[in-house]
Amino acid sequence: MDNSLSKNISAYIKQENLPQDYMNLVEDYFKPLAQWMISRKQETTGLVIGINGGQGSGKSTLAGVLALILEAQGYKTVVLSIDDLYLSRQKRLQRAQTLHPLFSTRGVPGTHDVKLGVATLEQLISGEEHDVFLPQFDKSKDDLKPKDLWPCIQAPVDIVLFEGWCVATPPQMIEALCTPINALEAEEDKDASWRTLVNELLAGPYQQLFDKIDGLVFLKAPSFCSVLEWRSVQEQKTFKGRKNQAMDSLALQRFIQHYERLTRLNLEQLPALADVVLSLDARQKIIQATYKKGRKVSTHKKSPVANA
Repeated sequence: MDNSLSKNISAYIKQENLPQDYMNLVEDYFKPLAQWMISRKQETTGLVIGINGGQGSGKSTLAGVLALILEAQGYKTVVLSIDDLYLSRQKRLQRAQTLHPLFSTRGVPGTHDVKLGVATLEQLISGEEHDVFLPQFDKSKDDLKPKDLWPCIQAPVDIVLFEGWCVATPPQMIEALCTPINALEAEEDKDASWRTLVNELLAGPYQQLFDKIDGLVFLKAPSFCSVLEWRSVQEQKTFKGRKNQAMDSLALQRFIQHYERLTRLNLEQLPALADVVLSLDARQKIIQATYKKGRKVSTHKKSPVANA
């Protein structure tokens, strides 16, 4: 690995409080993945790669490291998180009043500014030179940051890494919506109106956003139970030093129930739909990478070495 790239990744590892042997993961999995993206880049002027994975699975970290690798090879790369496309708190509260109370909680389809996401991706890869302001959401305040604090990127870019827990999630069959999947749905969505509207939005406007994706990487957790555990760790990390702002265990369990239906759907369907599947074990360690080329599937295996 180039010395400057190695230094940059080491600094990133330290910044994110990752174990030092994370560099092994970079060599074994991330660099081959970056090369796969570069090979896909040859097919289009501006490449959008979707990265999907359950909460706490390592999507943001993966995207951050990949951006460093791609930039080092001369590809202008931008990371866009679907979390930064959340509607403002005020707009979500308006949706909660007019559509369903559960829309007050950020996360599921219906709580994002899809038009902003489409416009941002189009501007980044349009091929035209202009400034693009990347949306930013402050989770500690549960609201959008002021627009004058959004970072400005000079377009066009070569590769956009578009990451998020519901990126490229397909809609469900209508009959699957009838039975509640958890206590939240059973008690607060008794008539299935919320999950039905979420599904309709996912099948409609969100697919316009996901249609911008040229390739999909899926971080596959072993189960939904693992996702719940990882999200708890993520909460502690996000609000380190501000414990009064973090959710307690009961609040977190209720929060993640908003995501459960579609997270389980992703675990069932995305392994077959994704171009690359990174399989994780219960400790968030990558244990296998599978690349799909047409009907052929190539598999790259390594021993678990570090958190993903």
